[in-house]
Amino acid sequence: MPVFRIHRMKEAPRENFRWAPHVSGMANVKPKDYEAAAEVEAESEYAAWVLLRGSGQPLNVGDLLEAPTGELRICKYVGFEEARWILPEQLQQSFIAPPTAAPVSSAQI
Repeated sequence: MPVFRIHRMKEAPRENFRWAPHVSGMANVKPKDYEAAAEVEAESEYAAWVLLRGSGQPLNVGDLLEAPTGELRICKYVGFEEARWILPEQLQQSFIAPPTAAPVSSAQI
């Protein structure tokens, strides 16, 4: 059974998220808006939601579930939808094109 990592949305971004109009499709989320929380073992994100619903810390709108594969699902009023981390520009560039060293030829030595 998969183990999902829970990322709780911080309160200030949650207020903005709650009042924003619903858009379908993949959600872009910022790591700075989330705090890592516990893990839950469940068959799917919906099973995790049901398990946590009766606990003292249910999943709230805006919270993320991260699958063992790294896939993110965001809890919305309409259910769960795909999400992805949006990294700051300089970090994003370093992941896309790592710096390469220029080859040293024997003629330069």
